[in-house]
Amino acid sequence: MMIQAEALHKTFYPPRGGPIEAVRGVSLAIQSGEIFGLLGPNGAGKTTLLRMLATIITPSAGWCAVDGIRADKDPVGVRRRVGFLSGNTKLYGRLTGAEFLRYFGRLYGMPDAAIAKRLAELAALFDMNRFIDRRCDTLSTGQAQKVSVARVLLHDPPVLVLDEPTLGLDIMTSRTILDFIAHSKDQGHSIVFSTHYMTEAELLCGRVGLMYRGRILAVGTQAELYERTGAGNLKDAFLRLVEQEEAP
Repeated sequence: MMIQAEALHKTFYPPRGGPIEAVRGVSLAIQSGEIFGLLGPNGAGKTTLLRMLATIITPSAGWCAVDGIRADKDPVGVRRRVGFLSGNTKLYGRLTGAEFLRYFGRLYGMPDAAIAKRLAELAALFDMNRFIDRRCDTLSTGQAQKVSVARVLLHDPPVLVLDEPTLGLDIMTSRTILDFIAHSKDQGHSIVFSTHYMTEAELLCGRVGLMYRGRILAVGTQAELYERTGAGNLKDAFLRLVEQEEAP
């Protein structure tokens, strides 16, 4: 089992108003080499859940593990095994793409020779050689996203955690990201990614978890979810599960 979460909770305490339960008792098990989709509307708790899996924030209760390593016991060990990407990842504008990647390679503790080798591989893979030595603040949205993806893959982590990676992107750049996800699975990575675009999950995911108001309503393959709900697509399956959740 590559990713495991047991009874994860996260409660925020804003300066005004009452506490906000962003994630409520989520348990998951994601296998090696699997693309797992986390689906739900904005505010469902997807980002909070993924950030707990990537050790960016700590749970209020429960625990999670990556590749057998508990995040509460060895967060650095988990971070070495995870590449995290969100749709609003920012680059350092004054650095070139190559300088940006070298900087993160050193943060990952990679030797300079290993960084150079990996940088060359990723520049070729994502067709970045024509702009890799330009400053990041001169790159197009698609070029910047390719550099962001290369940063995630630089230390070759076994697990990729992708939070709305196509949010706000044009159709061509989105296709680059979706191709990257499919390619990563072929290379043996385990991938969990959140989206509210149901068609992305239908194209890529072996299993999906449908999340609403901080809870996972159901987990399964598309066929299993269709059979459970009597729906013919993920959108309708999700809506029927929400109706059941909110029924008196």
